[in-house]
Amino acid sequence: MRKISLFIATSLDGYIAKPNDDLSFLKLVEKEGEDYGYKEFTDTIDTLIIGRKTYDYVLKEIGSSFYDNGQRDVYVITRTPRPSVGRTTFHTGKLTDLVEQLKSENGKNIYCDGGAEVINELLKDDLIDEFIISVVPVLLGNGTRLFKDERPEQSLEFVKAKTFETGLAQLHYKRKE
Repeated sequence: MRKISLFIATSLDGYIAKPNDDLSFLKLVEKEGEDYGYKEFTDTIDTLIIGRKTYDYVLKEIGSSFYDNGQRDVYVITRTPRPSVGRTTFHTGKLTDLVEQLKSENGKNIYCDGGAEVINELLKDDLIDEFIISVVPVLLGNGTRLFKDERPEQSLEFVKAKTFETGLAQLHYKRKE
């Protein structure tokens, strides 16, 4: 069965975005030729689940080809119906139904790139199998929290930790069976 992997960056104090969905703090660890394992990771997936706010931000800052590169299916979780574009589907149904369907299909793994609402909805139903969390060396003070309150406790198994010259530390855990 396919697994869902979270590959995301957070500030040391647990924020994935500054107020107003601002991701500019990620520039603090940008380094020519360093992708922090992103390409290696994305080679293991062929499906992406992403929240609409994160999708819109990346669309504006980088462009649609960042997600829909013709090599994978993209599901944008939204409350507002929109027609599909290329391999990008705007999903307005129940997230758990979509995940159960995707996990039962053949293919590579599934990548959840946020945002916080999608991540925490998946956590409520214990649907994230792997956590790769890059910690950016900054304290933001406020913004969008990676993990919200009111979700069930989950035990994780340590896989590995890696540090980089930029000060970024990457933590890799998987769900305990």
